[in-house]
Amino acid sequence: MSEDELMTSARVVQRTGRPGRPGYDLDSLLAVAVKVFNDKGYDGTSMEALAKRLGITKSAIYHHVSGKAELLDLALSRALNALFAVTTEEGTTTGPYIDRLEYLVRRSVEVLVAELPYVTLLLRVRGNTPVERRALARRREFDTFVGELVQAAAAEGDLPAGVDPALVSRLTFGMVNSIVEWYRPRADGTVDKLADTVVTIVFDGLRRT
Repeated sequence: MSEDELMTSARVVQRTGRPGRPGYDLDSLLAVAVKVFNDKGYDGTSMEALAKRLGITKSAIYHHVSGKAELLDLALSRALNALFAVTTEEGTTTGPYIDRLEYLVRRSVEVLVAELPYVTLLLRVRGNTPVERRALARRREFDTFVGELVQAAAAEGDLPAGVDPALVSRLTFGMVNSIVEWYRPRADGTVDKLADTVVTIVFDGLRRT
């Protein structure tokens, strides 16, 4: 999926912008804004730069949103909502905890790829604004959920003795999150292969036994 394409599934954040001027819509505006934020950084992006990239006036942007802070909030919420939706899916809520964890890892890779520019932006925020700090707080909630799954899997005896669950959680999602730095969307159906490889490395290891 390209950076300008948008998911239409139920996991996409609820649209909150005002009805758009004919020829423009909030989704297309948001897609361009996220690309500019990722290219220039949020702090380095002005409303003038957004208007120039879109080929419209600033007033046309303000017809949809109150400013770039609202665009950032919508973009980060889209990524976070997609990730949190996975935590409520059946594969994450039923069965042995090690299986739930594997499902969560696989689906997180899929969400990351499907929402690549939005998750990229999420992983780059540093808490410089109230919007970013709220997003970071939600990220910590997600990390806590992952950590609890790992701890529960350890309690069920499905992790090697002596392995630190907190370290497992950080290393696993450190690998998942690193995908945003090098992955480029392709049309040959590589998402499943990517998710399979991540799951194999985490849950089976590399060495043949």
